[in-house]
Amino acid sequence: MSVMLRGLKEKPLDITAIVTVADDGGSSGILRNELQIPPPGDIRNVLAALADVEPLLGEMLSYRFNSGAGLAGHSLGNLILAAMTDISGDFVSGIRELSRVLAVRGRVLPAADQAILLKAELEDGTMVTGESMIPKAGSAIKRVMIEPPNVEPLAEAVEALREADAILIGPGSLYTSIMPNLLVPKLAQTIEESCAVKIFVCNVMTQPGETDGYSVMDHLTAIHNHVGNHLFDHVIVNNGEIPPQVLNKYAEKGAKAVHLDLEEVKQSGYQVIADRLVLFRTYLRHDAERLSHHIYKLVESWMERKR
Repeated sequence: MSVMLRGLKEKPLDITAIVTVADDGGSSGILRNELQIPPPGDIRNVLAALADVEPLLGEMLSYRFNSGAGLAGHSLGNLILAAMTDISGDFVSGIRELSRVLAVRGRVLPAADQAILLKAELEDGTMVTGESMIPKAGSAIKRVMIEPPNVEPLAEAVEALREADAILIGPGSLYTSIMPNLLVPKLAQTIEESCAVKIFVCNVMTQPGETDGYSVMDHLTAIHNHVGNHLFDHVIVNNGEIPPQVLNKYAEKGAKAVHLDLEEVKQSGYQVIADRLVLFRTYLRHDAERLSHHIYKLVESWMERKR
């Protein structure tokens, strides 16, 4: 999501990012448990992506302490967001104030103003609790669910979806980042009822322990099975070749390229945009500039039809 937003913020768009609050691992998990606040890590990543600041400040927000009693493992940005929550009185106000300090282009909102617990039922019948534990369970995921199941979505997030001209979902971990937002009551319903152009950006690589062997259609089917609705008009997928040496590097960790079953996706009623959308540095990432170009063209075309 943060890679995509770095490209989109350069376009003349009014962006609202709605971010999951189901993270329970690492620094976020510690702050969530000790301070009783929603996990700040995913929010911090998105704030850094949309911030209009010097690169060094962006690096500082992502800086993770390697030593120090109580500090080791913590991200400085997470600690700042926790402090802003305490200063301003609540998590949403803390995000708003830090957004102002960082000159964020657009708005960043949590899906809910409380932490959510993610659970998974695996294909072998095992139940796993905790977002950070699900990919480590060693069995295919049958379904995920949230607790509390009736959590109230943030009112501003619902309103942002109602007012949107375009709604983007993905890329990101299918079961542990995307699903938690869609399972918050009213969010998927609001998306379904929206007249906006709705776009799914599919992951380039599978995620070990989460989407092993998945195709593009498998991602879409999983979402449909969880929310019961056909949410998207368009699907953006990578069809660019990934160098063998890069594929081998990912294969060592159990990941491979998401299979593009193009005809099946089209026959299921989706309009597909397929392009070479990957860049490789240390890791494979979406090409933010090329991806944002396709998204902007879809929004532009939609707006012209509305006029």
